[in-house]
Amino acid sequence: MNKLFLGIFLFSATVANAQLKPVSYADGSQKLNGLVTSNAGKKLPGVLILPAWKGIDEEAKMAALELQKQGYIAFVADIYGEGNIPKDNAAAAQIAGKYKKDYQAYQKRISLALAELKKAGASADKLAVMGYCFGGAGALETARAGFPVLGVVSIHGSLGKATDRPNVVLGTKMLIENPADDQSVTPEDMGNLIKEMNEGKADWQIITYANSKHTFTDPKSADYNEVMAKRAWKHTLLFLSEILK
Repeated sequence: MNKLFLGIFLFSATVANAQLKPVSYADGSQKLNGLVTSNAGKKLPGVLILPAWKGIDEEAKMAALELQKQGYIAFVADIYGEGNIPKDNAAAAQIAGKYKKDYQAYQKRISLALAELKKAGASADKLAVMGYCFGGAGALETARAGFPVLGVVSIHGSLGKATDRPNVVLGTKMLIENPADDQSVTPEDMGNLIKEMNEGKADWQIITYANSKHTFTDPKSADYNEVMAKRAWKHTLLFLSEILK
């Protein structure tokens, strides 16, 4: 990665920590710690950000700040809860796998975060959800749960779904941003998702990014593809503008 760009990214991450406001909420006795943009309290469209499998990271924070610049209130969800943040990839795989299997628990945490987004001032009739990696799977779960959002964006998300789960009506618009060389997404996963979206009568679009591996949008990842990451972000903003403005 370009050293100058990395330095700018790290500086921006520090700024993100300073500008995003912590929000404590709960799922029963489990404390959750989210983040909201500093424009909270205004009546604006809202975007819920679901982080990747290690929990709230710099990419999610920077996305929130960029969305604020575009006139959205952004809320970064805490799915795992205080005391449960994984320290390495093995731990992340274990806890993310738990929520992928217990998708109803995942959907509940998403619902709680959506409620916090609305408490922060976001218009209840102008909401969207976007997520990275494990969070991209959460964006799909948002659609499957029928939550009242206008659109979801899955960015290099996990696309598979248990075969014993029936396909349901998908009433929200769906944008899937998929790296062409993502080895975690099989042709079968992609085919099943397309079948699911068609059977669900969804308004859907898949954009595939060439020469891109799994975490192609994350500047801190070895998979980072700057050109494709910038294109994906533009596609995200275009989609959000269409449905929320």
